[in-house]
Amino acid sequence: MSSPLLLQIPKSVSLSPPFRNFISRISNSIYRAYSRQRPWSELFEYAACSRPCSFSDATTRIRKNLSYFGINYLTLLGGVLAFSLLSHPLSLITLLLLLSAWIFFYFFKPSEQPLIIFGRTLSNSEILAILVSATIVVMFFTSVASLLIYATLISGAIVCLHGAFRDPADLFLNAQDGTSSSSFFSIANAASITSAHASMRDAVSII
Repeated sequence: MSSPLLLQIPKSVSLSPPFRNFISRISNSIYRAYSRQRPWSELFEYAACSRPCSFSDATTRIRKNLSYFGINYLTLLGGVLAFSLLSHPLSLITLLLLLSAWIFFYFFKPSEQPLIIFGRTLSNSEILAILVSATIVVMFFTSVASLLIYATLISGAIVCLHGAFRDPADLFLNAQDGTSSSSFFSIANAASITSAHASMRDAVSII
């Protein structure tokens, strides 16, 4: 007599329409954003660096440089985060497992394939409670949260330091430049919201 499955995971999450739509939107937004990335030689142009004359001048420089080099700064942030996670493999594996759990068991779980544990079908609210609890445990009882916070603070300090000392007088700032860095976030955010709404509709249909 065969024993019942303790855990029956949803299948074919990668083939679900919301997941394909999410990946497509994110890929397109990343491509569009990085096509507007400024040359790195322009970012690290030594001749354009000078000491700000006041705190107000420093904040003005940071604001203008953020508008102009937004995608470069975002790449720098991603590089610091990647280096921090790669230097701590256990934290990287833990974070990937947590993200995979949210993707497979909540956001893009097909509604026709319920999650079954110990022969009991879990509702969407029960799955959400389990995932939130797991996230709290991972973030507050492991080094993942502190690692992400430190990497973000280091990246922010580098960006502010560069933005304060990089004189933007030679940069051609206009409305399009000012929105180049924010467009990536707006498109990616719209993709996330659209996919989240689709998954929530699936959750409601399950309940």
